[in-house]
Amino acid sequence: MLFDLPNDDALYQALLERDASYEGRVWVCVASTGIFCRLTCPARKPLRQNCSFQTSIGDCIEAGFRPCKRCHPMGPAAKSDPMIATLLDALNAQPDRVWRQGDIEHMGYDPSTVRRGFKRHFGMTFLEMARQTRLRMGFETLSNGERVIDAQIDAGFDSPSAFRKAFAKLMGVTPGALNADAWLKADWLRTPLGDMIAVTDKTHLHLLEFTERKALPTELAKLQKSVSGGIGIGRTAITDQIEAELAAFFDGRSATFQTPLALHGSDFTKQVWRALMDIPAGETRSYGGLAANMGRPEASRAVARANGANQIALVIPCHRVIGADGSLTGYGGGLWRKQKLLEIETGYRQA
Repeated sequence: MLFDLPNDDALYQALLERDASYEGRVWVCVASTGIFCRLTCPARKPLRQNCSFQTSIGDCIEAGFRPCKRCHPMGPAAKSDPMIATLLDALNAQPDRVWRQGDIEHMGYDPSTVRRGFKRHFGMTFLEMARQTRLRMGFETLSNGERVIDAQIDAGFDSPSAFRKAFAKLMGVTPGALNADAWLKADWLRTPLGDMIAVTDKTHLHLLEFTERKALPTELAKLQKSVSGGIGIGRTAITDQIEAELAAFFDGRSATFQTPLALHGSDFTKQVWRALMDIPAGETRSYGGLAANMGRPEASRAVARANGANQIALVIPCHRVIGADGSLTGYGGGLWRKQKLLEIETGYRQA
């Protein structure tokens, strides 16, 4: 985990110095370019505010970043294992190909050996890596207003049913269930901590989640059913507003979010979310402390459940709730992100 390593300022200094001591332990993700690199990368160094750090290549890929073509961050693993090198070369040559277990066998490799090797080096299997690459290509095609069939082709899916299944795993609904004239619009946003999905209408933000959050498909499917007209792909003025406010947050300019929110939950759940938004940036609360502040000291477990049900990350700052003993506790976006968010907010702490 990131919090077992030096803080991000120290890691950024290591990046500037091309410190080889972190080789194979930490990678830098650069929001302005969408790539991830080794700390020894010879490329021009990015600005500090555009950098986040991951402790596995799999986390970099799942956060929406592509490997750098100068420092080849997957190279060390490839050099140590010819099997991995061959498969990575094949994937780079055909990123839109629908790779299957039979293809691995046809290349002369045992699928279980390949699976273990990729999991060990990258935190994900070869087939998962290929599917993640293709799916992002398809989403970007849809967000440009093109047809589902074009997205399917761009994503390299020969079968419409396979594309529908993969897309539904991410979005909670199939591409065909998306309505071009939908009241709600979903768009893909890049942040220094990875890609996010934002769902907005013309006046409110309904959902903001990191793309690899396990609960995202369920949340989107529930939202899809709760509104007439469903969800489409695209953006509104509210998408532009939350994107600008996220940029200001990560740049260190403002921790204030003024985007209007549409809260989908019970009265008690909404009360908890509003209490979360009352926690100043740079401060934390325990579940018990938050419950006490709400005048419900006996409801700490219910507060924890409502905290976990939050589907507007960062804006409703559930990351500011920690264990009574000071431990980070769970976070749907990953503990490394929770640690990073709390580190960022120390700069916003009120005197």
